[in-house]
Amino acid sequence: MNVSVNSDITEAVNRVSDSVVGVFNVQENPSGFFEEGESADQGVGSGVIYKIEGETAYVVTNHHVIDGASSVEISLADESRISAEVVGSDVLTDLAVLEMDASGIETVAELGNSDNLQVGEPALAIGNPLGADLSGSVTQGIISATERSIPVDLSGDGQPDWEAEVLQTDAAINPGNSGGALVNIGGQVIGINSMKIAEGAVEGIGFAIPTAIAIPVIDDLETNGEVVRPQIGIGIRSLAEYPNTEIRETLNLPDDVETGVVVTQISSGSPAEEADLAENDVITEVNGDAVANTHDLRRYLYTESGIGETVTLTYYRDGTRETVEVTLAEEQPF
Repeated sequence: MNVSVNSDITEAVNRVSDSVVGVFNVQENPSGFFEEGESADQGVGSGVIYKIEGETAYVVTNHHVIDGASSVEISLADESRISAEVVGSDVLTDLAVLEMDASGIETVAELGNSDNLQVGEPALAIGNPLGADLSGSVTQGIISATERSIPVDLSGDGQPDWEAEVLQTDAAINPGNSGGALVNIGGQVIGINSMKIAEGAVEGIGFAIPTAIAIPVIDDLETNGEVVRPQIGIGIRSLAEYPNTEIRETLNLPDDVETGVVVTQISSGSPAEEADLAENDVITEVNGDAVANTHDLRRYLYTESGIGETVTLTYYRDGTRETVEVTLAEEQPF
């Protein structure tokens, strides 16, 4: 009996799998010899070949996969290893771009549009879970949520410095999958796998950086080697995170204001301080565009404005609607 095992899933995997590579972070130890790190954040990760230009192939991976590397090597689908150079990396989005010789590379991933994703549609994670011995592993799940916000502590002080906008999936993502591909049923990469909730009682919760966030960052890293962002100089939280009692008693908002961004902190010497913004101000618009949450504000600043540009913020202070002009400055590193 002949049984066909071809399916939309196998076709999607075949379309992209050879573009998913291993990424080896090679570090020099104090004795002067080189060694591959054994921990999850300085050993073997994954990456995706997304472009060939001339004789150069470009790979996107996670910043934490190559962080601190003395050199980087790429393991291809045929298990051959070649050297790669770091073009640039961005700690906030946990993305990095590498370049290498394109000789012999035939498969390049197609980057899809994560903004078109729907909750419940199939998702495939491809990478190297737990190291090179399991290279090219494929796991299947669904898109569990789009626009999840995950707090990230970059300074190591126990306080979140950033909220990463990620896709949530129940496709298994394990150490070593970092930097690999999250793929839709059409074989397009719609996310770069980045992190997993590593608690014994938690299963089926993985995260990926959506391509809508990743592609502009990749472009900046290719061009400049870094991402330079404009900033207001404020700490923010979405209004939806606050209980109703605090909204009424502390923020004193009108009943018809249901969405926005709450200012939680003002940085010294920042544009926000110069504009006399204050803690507990609730920003609802920027240049007339509604701001429903922290994602909306960051996306506007990072994609619709630039350093030195003046924007008009609409905000509520103690129940009164006000506007102020703010000149954006360059974001300071953590």
